[in-house]
Amino acid sequence: MTRTEKLSMMEALWDDLSRDPAGFASPEWHEQELKEAEQAVADNRAGFVSWDAAKKTLRNNNS
Repeated sequence: MTRTEKLSMMEALWDDLSRDPAGFASPEWHEQELKEAEQAVADNRAGFVSWDAAKKTLRNNNS
């Protein structure tokens, strides 16, 4: 499959999976991770980067 075909397939899968959000439950550990992240923000322990900087980092790590 080409990259474009793969991305199209991913979009189709996501569209199908997200059609019925009530039928999909996140794992319990997601809630704990979210609470910890919220607390880190409240305690000023969380760092933020722009989306452009995050993409650059991800691209550099995957090359």
